[in-house]
Parts: sequence; structure tokens; C-alpha cells
Amino acid sequence: MTDEAAETAPASDTEEVLAAARDLVAAFARHDTGAYFDAFAADATFIFHTSDVRIGSRAEYERLWERWETEDGFRVLSCRSSNGRVRMVGRDGAVFGHDVETTVAAQGETSTVFERETIVFERVGPRWLAVHEHLSPAPATGDDR
Repeated sequence: MTDEAAETAPASDTEEVLAAARDLVAAFARHDTGAYFDAFAADATFIFHTSDVRIGSRAEYERLWERWETEDGFRVLSCRSSNGRVRMVGRDGAVFGHDVETTVAAQGETSTVFERETIVFERVGPRWLAVHEHLSPAPATGDDR
């Protein structure tokens, strides 16, 4: 987060967004689909580098996830978030960006991927809900990534 954003955003808002992001990532990491999808607004949108289409709603993403589970045996085994940053946008919006290391099982294989993710949050009543998620591959760093 920039110093300017830190100065204008109440610490509690930033902390609440960070907590919402931690809860979302933790639910994903333990493959808790109920808690994971509950972290998104119904009209949330998704752009994944692994998908050739934009996903236009939480329900559409849930159907895709179920297909991955059924057809590919997809399962999240772990997910580690690092370098998380929040930038507040007005009073009711926030952009969270972080690096993720995710291990999944699919089609009888286990793989670990390194990605960057941006999640846009909106305050809805007392909660911060994710309204957009964008996932892209992390750039090569010279190590195993």
C-alpha cells in the first residue's frame, strides 16, 4: 500500500480487508468450497490465465469448479499467500494484491503453481466481499518458478 493510501484509509478498514482476504485464501487452501464461494458477491467476475473465457458470476464459477472436481478430480491441497498489499478505493472499495503458491491435485497428478492475484473487494453491509478476481502467472525469478 502506498504511504498516501495508508494515510487516508482508516487502519480498521485496511485490517478488515486483509482479514477478508486471509479468510478467502484460507478457505481456498483447505478446499472449503462453501466458505470460499461465500467470500464472493453473487455478481463477482473472474479472469484466470488458465481459462479461455471470462467468468461472469459466482454461480458460473461454482459450476466450473464442480466440473473440475468431477471431470479432473480437482482438489486444492495448499495455498500460501505472500507479499499482500491493500489499496483502499473510496470508503467502500479495496484492491488486494498478493503472490500465491498453490498445490493442487488434478487428473491423478500433483502440481504447484506460482501466480499473482488481484482481488477487488467491496464493503457490503458489515462485510467485505470479493467482487472481482484476476489471476496471472508469476514471472520467472530464476529459481524453480
